[in-house]
Amino acid sequence: MPPTPREQSTTGRPLPGPAGSAPAGEAAHDACELLAIGAAAACAGVSERALRYYQQLGLITPSGRTPGGMRRYSAADLERVTRIRELQSLLGLNLDEIAVVLRSDDRMAEIRQVYTDRGTGAAERRRLALEGLTLQENLRTVVEGKRTSLEAFLADVDARIRRIRELLDGGKAQKR
Repeated sequence: MPPTPREQSTTGRPLPGPAGSAPAGEAAHDACELLAIGAAAACAGVSERALRYYQQLGLITPSGRTPGGMRRYSAADLERVTRIRELQSLLGLNLDEIAVVLRSDDRMAEIRQVYTDRGTGAAERRRLALEGLTLQENLRTVVEGKRTSLEAFLADVDARIRRIRELLDGGKAQKR
């Protein structure tokens, strides 16, 4: 049986670690299991140093600590690391830009929670929807900026390819 949406990363892949791989009967037990930093780093495909750095920047917060202060990471923490890596590789965002996206994601989750609460009135729902719209428009601006940069870079590469082809075509004509 395929993983439920809650057990998948934002790319649809199963989550690394216990929550994404546990048999159904063990789900409740494994959902509470927290991984040490080494195991979490291995599951997430990053170094322990990267996890510490992400925490230092405020991008992630370990879900728990041992009595001795050792970090412990949940499947949700690993999902967040996956999101960070996707934003780096897919969009080419730097960590400052990723922090903005993650804060926006976090706020959108809060908005959804309050919006769906039965006690939230129509006026408050409208205010929340407008805030969500603003957050999404700001995110679109960031992505659009990256796309514009990529298009300019691609145009430069295409121009270089044309120049090299012209040199090659000219070289063939001179050899004849």
